[in-house]
Amino acid sequence: MENLDVIYIQSGLVWENPAKNRERLGKMIFSQQKKADLIVLPETFTTGFPVDPAPFAETTHGKTLNWMRKMAAQTGAVITGSFLMKEKKHFTNTLVWMRPDGSFDHYQKRHVFSMGGEHKHIRAGDRQLVVQLKGWKIRPMICYDLRFPVWCKNRFKNGGSEYDLAIYVANWPAVRSYPWDTLLVARAIENQAFVLGVNRVGKDGKGNDYSGHSKLVDAKGNILSEAPENQEAVMHTTLSGEELQAFRNKFNVGRDWDNFEIIL
Repeated sequence: MENLDVIYIQSGLVWENPAKNRERLGKMIFSQQKKADLIVLPETFTTGFPVDPAPFAETTHGKTLNWMRKMAAQTGAVITGSFLMKEKKHFTNTLVWMRPDGSFDHYQKRHVFSMGGEHKHIRAGDRQLVVQLKGWKIRPMICYDLRFPVWCKNRFKNGGSEYDLAIYVANWPAVRSYPWDTLLVARAIENQAFVLGVNRVGKDGKGNDYSGHSKLVDAKGNILSEAPENQEAVMHTTLSGEELQAFRNKFNVGRDWDNFEIIL
């Protein structure tokens, strides 16, 4: 694996205003002069969370996917984050993994937040996603997924780990920042992988406060990079593939992981 240069954006979000959010995030992306392989945006970065998806959900021909395609082409980096999408009669909270060549993969949020009413409007996904970038195997997930260790669990296959980096994009309220901080570290340690959590800041249209706490954690549980609390920030960090491989070779917990199957 080569080193991976990542920019993650801890932004405020303008409530239910996709055009304004795309404009603001575009400016934040281009404010960073350092080269990146991957740029990560928060969950539901066009609207905030949770909202009625009907007025805002887009298709694969919508403005947000086209904007992501343009941003990826102009920066030469993969762009990822989630927004509301419509698939036939259903709405989903969908993370798009947009490559500079315009091709993309997607992941639909598996664990919709029932306590916030998300399950009333959003259909849960049923498929995990692992993508590759510069030799890295990357597993993107969304917010509430972080609380479900079975869904997040790494596997040891063919002499190696299923993924090297887990990403959680989120709208995770400040009142629950301690579980966010703790679970990001736990997921890194238990899966022997880098973990990147990208959260928003500010206040949403329903009065919920968000303090950020976006961070990168290494496979040992060390916090390597963290955005300032309660502030918008464009953060750059470099992930060392050599460091990860050396740690796994020295202390290979993966060989002793349990085999399991998720039945949905």
